[in-house]
Amino acid sequence: MPSLADKLKSLGVKTGNEIPTPPKADSHSIDSVVAGSFHPTPRGDAFVAEQIFDEDYLHGDVSHLVKSPLSLISEWANDVRIAELPLGKFAFLDTETSGMAGGTGTYAFLVGVGRFIDGKFNLRQFFLRDPSEEPAMLEALIHFLAPCEGLVTFNGKAFDAPLLYTRYSLHRIPPPFKDYAHLDLLPLARRLWRDRLPSRALKYLEEHVLGFTRASEEVPGYEIPWLYFDYLRTGDARPLGGVFYHNAMDVVAMAALLGHVSDMFADPYGRVEHGLDFIALGKLYEDLNHWDEAARLFERGLESGLDESDFGVAVRRLSILQKKRGDVEQAIPLWEQAAKQGHIYAHIELAKYYEHKKRDPKTAITWAKSARKEAEHAEPAYVRKHWLDEIDHRLKRLERKAGL
Repeated sequence: MPSLADKLKSLGVKTGNEIPTPPKADSHSIDSVVAGSFHPTPRGDAFVAEQIFDEDYLHGDVSHLVKSPLSLISEWANDVRIAELPLGKFAFLDTETSGMAGGTGTYAFLVGVGRFIDGKFNLRQFFLRDPSEEPAMLEALIHFLAPCEGLVTFNGKAFDAPLLYTRYSLHRIPPPFKDYAHLDLLPLARRLWRDRLPSRALKYLEEHVLGFTRASEEVPGYEIPWLYFDYLRTGDARPLGGVFYHNAMDVVAMAALLGHVSDMFADPYGRVEHGLDFIALGKLYEDLNHWDEAARLFERGLESGLDESDFGVAVRRLSILQKKRGDVEQAIPLWEQAAKQGHIYAHIELAKYYEHKKRDPKTAITWAKSARKEAEHAEPAYVRKHWLDEIDHRLKRLERKAGL
């Protein structure tokens, strides 16, 4: 049967020689470092820091507000509740922990949660001054989460939510987010930027997608557990100011990233600048069976400038997609319109249509020649070569069919 010491250790409470020494008289407590207050709960007082970000706040180049519908994100996440919930029902959550291993030996000593209240982003950070205060911190978190029905995290399905669920279970407190709709932004970020960006870490996305650079007080994530252990040992909370900043920026960045992605989905042609981002969106739309929109996104991506390997992949994806669409007759007006705008791909699709569907090689030759005329001026050289090789091969076959 486990001893009392074993039970305390499983809850994250240090015992015996591991108990932190009492703070020295000249130590700096957390409330002298971070603006916050002590919230009473049935399990004791919990320290909570609070910040409010007004409606005009910009996180880099984008607003932290989520203004566009979440319908397509909801469809991608396969959870209709995400589209149905009002923004104020979502909680944006991130934890700082005593380690990355998980399990009962790891606890969250800082939990940052943001909610939109009356149009403003209200961020609260629940801090564990000592592991013995964990039940009080968890109770205070319940109160702030009470109005919510949805959770937004970044890698939270794999880490943050299971970790907190374990901590609540150990204290026999019902987890407040058990039945919430849960949107994890990391898998979505991987879908959108894995081909363009070398990293999909939240801080990297902040810099290269949102245009936000963190201040010098930012603390690297790998240092955070050791800074907390030093605090428990010395009682000096001053080094934790950077940890609170790191956590706050993670939470705000999630709101800004969700707003940016929802804007991309709502207006890709006005919001997206990079060719690979159009291709990534096209793949996502294709997977969701929105084939017409996926085709338009692939076509825009081809126009936007891609390197040789990406260009070839995009052409193949678009060709396969057009076959999936099936209703070629419905696509004809789109191709004709695109051909007038100088899109080489549209000329070729019309040549295919008249060759294979209408059995009209002469009209197919006309479209193939117009495609070649456009392709002769295509840049860069590898794009020009790709199209000319395909078109010349097609023209030779068509001329044989037409007896020319």
